[in-house]
Amino acid sequence: MAAKSKNGAARASSFRERRYSNTSVWTGRIVVFVLLVGLWELLSGRAFNSFWLSKPSLIAGRIGEMLGDGDLWFHMSATLQEAIGGLAIGMIGGTLLGIALAFSGIFEKWIYPYMMALYSLPRVSLAPLFIVWFGIGQSSKIMMVVAMVIFVAFYNAFEGIRNIDKDLMDMMDTYKAKWTHKLRWVVLPSITVWILTSVRLNIGMALIGSVIAELVGSNRGLGYYISYSSNMLDTTGIFTGLVLIMVIAVVLEQLVLLLERWLLKYR
Repeated sequence: MAAKSKNGAARASSFRERRYSNTSVWTGRIVVFVLLVGLWELLSGRAFNSFWLSKPSLIAGRIGEMLGDGDLWFHMSATLQEAIGGLAIGMIGGTLLGIALAFSGIFEKWIYPYMMALYSLPRVSLAPLFIVWFGIGQSSKIMMVVAMVIFVAFYNAFEGIRNIDKDLMDMMDTYKAKWTHKLRWVVLPSITVWILTSVRLNIGMALIGSVIAELVGSNRGLGYYISYSSNMLDTTGIFTGLVLIMVIAVVLEQLVLLLERWLLKYR
């Protein structure tokens, strides 16, 4: 039984440690993309009316038109600024709040239920309030993004602190290490993975927040473009906005993955 257990553990370990070449990964991704887009193009207008789901070729043509007349960058830049600005503020604020609350002793017991109560609020319903409080400009959109991402950052940082090896903290206490040394050598290295995970999760949340805010009130951005296209019954325009949002999300996540590989290269 012990031998079987060891063999099973070895197989599981080898499965987790398996590495694939970049060529095989990207080849698989391209094949899946071509299959999905090809099926969509082939079935649209045949298996279902192209009015409902448009076509990849029409979407590509629309992106080309937007690129030519400047609308592409006009709308994408607004959404990017709102999403990245709100993501940065929400990540910093949520992470610091999570760290502070995790080390706050009894205050953690007092404050944590209220954090859960705030987290349960439907953030979509806050968009009109943010417009009333911060105006129809970019500030209200950024605050909407902050409201979407701050709790994910908070909970990841909070749980990361709670999962720190207590022996490490005890060792630092034994050597009478300053708080700044504990933060630099134990706390931050221990929660780096948690923070990077929350960044990856929050990319989608940030884009959702910015688009929701633009849908409620804006004159530019991909959310505005989707809303305008919807009012005009322009299905191709709607899907063009959605495709551009997905492209932004994929590109931002790849950048975070590069940062993760650089920060965690010791692993």
